[in-house]
Amino acid sequence: MTPGILADAAIAALFETGALVTERPLDGDQIQPASLDLRLGARAFRVRASFLPGRETPVRTKLDRLKLHEVDLSEGAVLETGCVYIVPLMERLALPAGLSASTNPKSSTGRLDIFTRVMVDGGQEFDKVPAGYHGELYIEISPRTFPIIVRAGSRLSQIRFRSGNALLNEEQLVDLHASERLVSTGDANISGGGIALSIDLEGDEHGLIGYRGKRHTGVIDVDRKAAHDVLDFWEPIHRRQAAEMVLDPDEFYILVSREAVHVPPLFAAEMTPFDPLVGEFRVHYAGFFDPGFGHDPAGGAGSRAVLEVRSHEVPFILEHGQIVGRLVYEHMAERPNALYGTDLSSNYQAQGLKLSKHFRSID
Repeated sequence: MTPGILADAAIAALFETGALVTERPLDGDQIQPASLDLRLGARAFRVRASFLPGRETPVRTKLDRLKLHEVDLSEGAVLETGCVYIVPLMERLALPAGLSASTNPKSSTGRLDIFTRVMVDGGQEFDKVPAGYHGELYIEISPRTFPIIVRAGSRLSQIRFRSGNALLNEEQLVDLHASERLVSTGDANISGGGIALSIDLEGDEHGLIGYRGKRHTGVIDVDRKAAHDVLDFWEPIHRRQAAEMVLDPDEFYILVSREAVHVPPLFAAEMTPFDPLVGEFRVHYAGFFDPGFGHDPAGGAGSRAVLEVRSHEVPFILEHGQIVGRLVYEHMAERPNALYGTDLSSNYQAQGLKLSKHFRSID
């Protein structure tokens, strides 16, 4: 198998060979250019606390001990903020020996401040599936800011399959940026294995720089597009004269990168966790960028990275242009049949500062 991230055709082939099995037929748009959306099963279990199963321990063994009650998702149910739920997923794996996988929240999931992580039987890390894994997949869900409605078949997370070592080193990143312009700044900061992204606090022509999530709101249905009014859930934040802002502890913010991002068709990218030594905050819960994001022929010129930001413990001042994260790039094993963007009517191509698809646009 060619080293790299599996593209859409190869993901479809996993179902044909039995490496991927699902409880019901796939949704028409479930396979993405470099990932597969994962669907919730029919039951959720509220648990006392988050956990990992640990070496050689099935998830269900700990689930039986830690569950508080069971929630039927077949007709839809509300998951409350501050609670932890475990849901077996519809998809299960029987991976060949040379194929591993990783998972990440979908973009819309991160923008709603829904904390999700996937785990496997015998797992000692979240969001990592070892090569050759045979077994079920489970998702941990913890809504942080808004209560949500989910149902069997809702898609909160995605999985990316990987053969061998696909990661670009710094020298390869420098060469790729020189030929493909990965970010819109010419003097890209490439270090630590990735390319730096910084924060935009100058805003648009109206001075809008971001949004802060409101507390004590109504519920958000994760399967309904353009169903909610922005101002019922979000407080707009406008530019201050000093082009800086204070992150209040444990508040949730939607901000945007200063740089436009480009992921060429033969590559996939991911936002890596930010170094806590540079500031006590977390950026970007949903880290996958598919081939074609920000790619001009796919309608993506000027696409910026929307950043989900939360400060921890203490207030923290962000300044315009401050580095808040890094993108790492990986080779695709082959070019996808469909690129992110116009090929798929993707929700976030050519985006600037943009909330999730669940909210109606403000005119």
